[in-house]
Amino acid sequence: MIVIDKLTKSFGKLRVLDEVSLRCSQGECMALIGPNGCGKTTLMKSILGMVVPDSGQITFDGVSITNQWLYRETIGYMPQTGRYPDNMTIGQVIDMMRDIRKVAPADVDRVLFEAFEIDKLKNKRMRTLSGGTRQKVSACLAFMFHNRVLILDEPTAGLDPIATEILKDKIQAEKKKGKLIIITSHVLNELDDLVTEVVYMQEGRVYFHRSMDWLKQETGEERLSKVISQVIRKNNLGTYLKTTVHE
Repeated sequence: MIVIDKLTKSFGKLRVLDEVSLRCSQGECMALIGPNGCGKTTLMKSILGMVVPDSGQITFDGVSITNQWLYRETIGYMPQTGRYPDNMTIGQVIDMMRDIRKVAPADVDRVLFEAFEIDKLKNKRMRTLSGGTRQKVSACLAFMFHNRVLILDEPTAGLDPIATEILKDKIQAEKKKGKLIIITSHVLNELDDLVTEVVYMQEGRVYFHRSMDWLKQETGEERLSKVISQVIRKNNLGTYLKTTVHE
């Protein structure tokens, strides 16, 4: 579905992406993880067309995304920090996004709206919202259009434990529908029951892309945090870099 081929991006003298290549397929729930500044968010924004790479190519369903925008109508995006017009109410922001997508109210996925009780808050202006409530709005907007692809950047940041479980249940439900889901998170234990693929990045490069099942078998660990710890502790990053085949 999404193929990334030797993608490179620099900001000034800082090379943020260094010939990144990945293949993301329908039905995968992919964890994109690595230390701060490793290039995860830049890679996500490149897929979304928000960042233009210096070289390399991204294709969506076999077609280059360069100078294209219609493919983004099939992607739901939840940014790490949602930024919305301060003077607009929650309801106005939702209506604006629905109008942009030209989706009728009856066709909107309302599962998270109801679970987070957003209708009770729809007259609140965005500038008055707490970080957690703003994150709930971002989640609702990401999931409301029945998209084929979901890109979620630190989706549980700022959410309370109950809201976190509600969102994880929704991600599981979308995963069962065969959608491609790409998630970044620093809270790795929240990904244990979700991900089927793991991509580890460091210094703008992909050090490995492996299935979760393969990593569990290779390391003898069940939890993602333990898996990553094993790989790093054994200092096998060089070996994994040479064997980044998609399985």
